[in-house]
Amino acid sequence: MAELVRVEVGDGSAGAPLGVATILLERPPMNALNTQMQEQLRAAAALLRSDDSVRAVVLYGGEKVFAAGADVKEFAGQDHAQMMRDAGRLSSSLSALAALPKPVIAAVTGYALGGGCELALTADFRVSADNARWGQPEILLGVIPGAGGTQRLPRLIGPARAKDLIFSGRFVEADEALAIGLVDVVVPAAQVYPTALALAAKFANGPALALAAAKAAIDGGLDGDLGNGLRLESHLFASLFATADRTIGMTSFIEDGPGKARFTGLPQ
Repeated sequence: MAELVRVEVGDGSAGAPLGVATILLERPPMNALNTQMQEQLRAAAALLRSDDSVRAVVLYGGEKVFAAGADVKEFAGQDHAQMMRDAGRLSSSLSALAALPKPVIAAVTGYALGGGCELALTADFRVSADNARWGQPEILLGVIPGAGGTQRLPRLIGPARAKDLIFSGRFVEADEALAIGLVDVVVPAAQVYPTALALAAKFANGPALALAAAKAAIDGGLDGDLGNGLRLESHLFASLFATADRTIGMTSFIEDGPGKARFTGLPQ
């Protein structure tokens, strides 16, 4: 099986921060997300979930393109019965990345369209090249986004803006993507990956269990009503009092002031 998704774990050398892993998409020319690539993304998520040495993750498609969408040629050969079987697998492969209990940053150059945009939506933050183009153009093929676009996009930018992009299938330039909250940072293309690595490195030095709890509380709360979200928050908040980082953080605050703790990411 060809390696279409590669995982690199930083060793602390120049340009490779310790505790930061990069998921590299390697299916030229456009990183189209075929079935094989989807399953390798799922495998990468499982690998990084189980690796406690990895504290933050960067999704990167390379210098020229992030991912220009699903493999339309593969889709065109499937009928209704096949897609009824496969649609859940497609969605769950990207959901495996969204469920990573670690900060994830998408580093986007070139195109993030269709499945590529949906892949970027699984990240917690998106760093975009100033010449990148974003969109959910599935409607132009007579279908809708099928890997999270109709769900994650409105949660991120609001239902009206999401409907505008999904109903029209239009492409969005980086400046508009920033204005509507689709991306968090816009930089020159050459700075996309270094910027994402630097952001990930900041999280890699943080309290890993607290960061995982914060992500679980925010994402879990968005899936339900306020009452259930508050109960989830209380449970996760209390659970962190069983961690070494809570002791380290509070002791450091009392003795040295805020922002000086050196966390371990370990239970008590």
